Amino acid sequence: MNIFGTDGIRGKVNQWPMTAELIQKVAISAASIYFGKGGSNLNRVIIGKDTRLSGYMLEPALVAGFASMGMDCLTLGPIPTPGVSRLTRSFRADLGVMISASHNPSEDNGIKLFGPDGLKLSDSMENKISSLVRQEIKLADPSKLGRVKRLEDANDSYIKILKQNFPSSFSLKGIKIALDCANGAGYKAGPALFKSLGAKVYDTGTSPNGLNINLKSGSTYPSKICQMTKKNKAHIGISLDGDADRIIVCDEKGKIIDGDKILAMLGERWKRKKILKGGVIGTLMSNYGLENFFKNNGIKFLRSDVGDRYVKEKMKKNKFNLGGEQSGHIILGKFATTGDGLLVALEILFSLRKTKKASELFNNFKPTPQILENVEVKDKSIINTPKCKKAINEANKIIKNRGRILVRKSGTEPKIRIMSESEDSNLNKLCVNIIKKSIQ
Repeated sequence: MNIFGTDGIRGKVNQWPMTAELIQKVAISAASIYFGKGGSNLNRVIIGKDTRLSGYMLEPALVAGFASMGMDCLTLGPIPTPGVSRLTRSFRADLGVMISASHNPSEDNGIKLFGPDGLKLSDSMENKISSLVRQEIKLADPSKLGRVKRLEDANDSYIKILKQNFPSSFSLKGIKIALDCANGAGYKAGPALFKSLGAKVYDTGTSPNGLNINLKSGSTYPSKICQMTKKNKAHIGISLDGDADRIIVCDEKGKIIDGDKILAMLGERWKRKKILKGGVIGTLMSNYGLENFFKNNGIKFLRSDVGDRYVKEKMKKNKFNLGGEQSGHIILGKFATTGDGLLVALEILFSLRKTKKASELFNNFKPTPQILENVEVKDKSIINTPKCKKAINEANKIIKNRGRILVRKSGTEPKIRIMSESEDSNLNKLCVNIIKKSIQ
């Protein structure tokens, strides 16, 4: 059985697959494949985490597994997921690991694995690790066990790498930012980055206690940042998720700007600045209005499966340098190998310096009305039952030629995601309810 989902391994802590025992076996299996692959002969793995209480349990499990295979472990403490990706490449490590369940509640956790190139592992490599977990693997001799060291300034190193992508004259002096770090991995790096560039920062979600990550905060709860932005008369609101690899913003009026709107702004700007290569990759969830916007602007647009890993794979295959998801995973291929909320924020702020009006910056396209319902289930295979298939077919017949339906299993949570998209909002409600009823 494959223990990986669409974004690493994820689940409720102390239940399969998120047990210390299994995670240790994953570390041993991954080490058996990637030992010595970093090119530095140091046989090293980089390990970061978000702020969940369970990180204190899972980090030692990973360390024990890697050290038992003779790999040195460099632990970073709480740091955004893209920071792990960046530092894996920077330190020429064999492997990078992030302990996080992203936007999930605190009782969940997960691990995301990065190869020496800073890219998330392919399906084939994840399948290989899954198969090795069930096998006996020879461990290192006692004299060749790995050592463990804590890197105290990891966030500073990450911030330095981010700022190197912009001119040394880049300043945010005079810009007011409302920032929600979701009590997650970006709670240190986020405020420090923007303040170092001269911005006035009004922050929240920067007091993690191990249990409040994503709790009524962050990119999945954007109403909070909208209120803060208006209250403090900020130029823009920035909201990160639990591991800071995704971003949702709001303009100075408190209007939410999702990943599709961000992609539209960046795609049009990059084309104008002759930075864009090939076109833009979205996903099956990307709004139809976004597709039309790119079509009208002569920008090629392709869709991938849902998940930033699949976006990146399609970007690489088609040699595109921009892609992302409606949920806020945006990959700036010119600068990074994975979604990076803080990097995208900098790119947005770089454009915002001139107008200081986020509402003008993101006035790009009118989204086609969408409804997205997440239905919690015990068994996600319910969508393969005759009853559910019949309901999906019925909804597709009703909306035919007037919109589209997408029903899929969540790769990160025990949920079925139902999306209906049409200019007729009542039609969207009808189709979603038909499918929802069959699942419930």
